[in-house]
Amino acid sequence: MASLDKSTVEHQLKRFIDPHLDTDLLAAKSVKNIAIEDTKVSLQIQLGYPAKSYIPSLKQQLQNLLLELEGVEQVEIDVSVNISAHAVQKTLKPLSKVKNIIAIASGKGGVGKSTTTVNLALALAAEGAKVGILDADIYGPSIPTMLGLQGKPETADGKFFLPKVSFGIQTISIGYLVDPDQAVIWRGPMATGALQQLLTQTLWEDLDYLMIDLPPGTGDIQLTLAQQIPVSGAVIVTTPQDIALIDAQRGLAMFEKVNVPILGLVENMSLHICSHCGHEEAIFGQGGGADMAERNHVTLLGALPLDKSIREFADQGRPSLVADSEGRPAHIYREIARKMAGQL
Repeated sequence: MASLDKSTVEHQLKRFIDPHLDTDLLAAKSVKNIAIEDTKVSLQIQLGYPAKSYIPSLKQQLQNLLLELEGVEQVEIDVSVNISAHAVQKTLKPLSKVKNIIAIASGKGGVGKSTTTVNLALALAAEGAKVGILDADIYGPSIPTMLGLQGKPETADGKFFLPKVSFGIQTISIGYLVDPDQAVIWRGPMATGALQQLLTQTLWEDLDYLMIDLPPGTGDIQLTLAQQIPVSGAVIVTTPQDIALIDAQRGLAMFEKVNVPILGLVENMSLHICSHCGHEEAIFGQGGGADMAERNHVTLLGALPLDKSIREFADQGRPSLVADSEGRPAHIYREIARKMAGQL
């Protein structure tokens, strides 16, 4: 019988590629300890991203892999999660109480960016993270509606906002401070000042991730975020159609110019599935997100179908992750969220 040692176990573990990290667990420094006692192998794994629903599958896959080794009869695996604060722009410092800020951006409106922000935040929370949302769409805030929230936030000492909470997600939005029917008619400096105030004068409570839902385009608010707010990474949301991809490319280029890492792309409305006959049709085009990701050497985090329920649930203030947590869109959102956090 071949001798069983640590190097043999490590060599076997290198065969497993974590789908959220795109590398093996040893290269990712996720393997914290390997212990061998006779025919028993014990592993201590520490992931850097929330993965509550993935951990049972991970354990099973690693167990099956190690049981292939000659001499291994028992495998014990302990998996923990430790979400760290990651690097931000060199001229800025991370916020206290917020480990990581992730910007969700799009080149044009109507591609489902806010819906993506809300469902990814809920997906991260479902996977075990503490999450907040800052609605930075000053002129068209939609996060309050999507999370079923209304009314002004409470304040502490009359100076700091207490975030409004829905489904465990901490949120702040200009939508809480103005009448729903009132137009916000502000010039750029006022809008960017409001963004800074919402971010720095909200008492966030120990967040692992703060998602910032940006307005479409590459204007004042995006530049303020890139230059003055400590961002760990950005996600670009697009649809497969050429016009959306052209605008998404501009958004991606802006973040690259200011040295904010692109964590990946999310392609919305990738495929329409007929609710009556099940016929699938790519009515907005096909493969655009994958081509853009390949061209820019970034990750395609996932693609979501054109599903009526996603829109209906968001309009009702109960997004897909809440209203249908076991539905196909919810599973896709959770996979995207784990991969996004893994890429970070």
